Amino acid sequence: MTPRALVFDCDGTLADSMPAHFVAWGDALRPHGLVFPEERFYAAAGMSTREIIEMLAREQGRRVDVAAIALDKDEQYLRHLEHVRPIEPVVAIAREHRGRIPMAVATGNVRRLAEATLGALGICEWFQAIVGADEVARSKPAPDAFLEAARRLGVDPRECRAYEDGDPGLEAARAAGMEAIDVRPWLG
Repeated sequence: MTPRALVFDCDGTLADSMPAHFVAWGDALRPHGLVFPEERFYAAAGMSTREIIEMLAREQGRRVDVAAIALDKDEQYLRHLEHVRPIEPVVAIAREHRGRIPMAVATGNVRRLAEATLGALGICEWFQAIVGADEVARSKPAPDAFLEAARRLGVDPRECRAYEDGDPGLEAARAAGMEAIDVRPWLG
């Protein structure tokens, strides 16, 4: 199928931002006695910040202010933006299709952080729509962000190709009816 639109995940797909997110998580969780081991962090790719905090607090028997930790995590991440790098094989696909077919970003992150990340890479303006987890009812693995991205682009989801680096995101894209491309084999 030749897609009529492309939908990309942001963190770990377009942007090598996961190390910056991991450091930000540690900085935000440590004062609350919560730990987020690196293997769990990568397995949670695509989950919303709030869902991750709630999961960790429940598992570790802590009562925490989820909203305050989420805000602190976001602020910590913005402090580390200079460490974000493009994931060239995926950015090259976006560059090749820029201006030729509609493109969107569907992220498990909040929109403001996705825009900051894409802005740090100088590619934010390439996308006609950016859908954050804060703009949909359910985050990945639910298809909501991908469905909303297709809606904003005015393209049937079944005519979209999605690029993702995590199992929840791949599941979400497929549930939306999109062709889902796993970019992990391209990551060095």
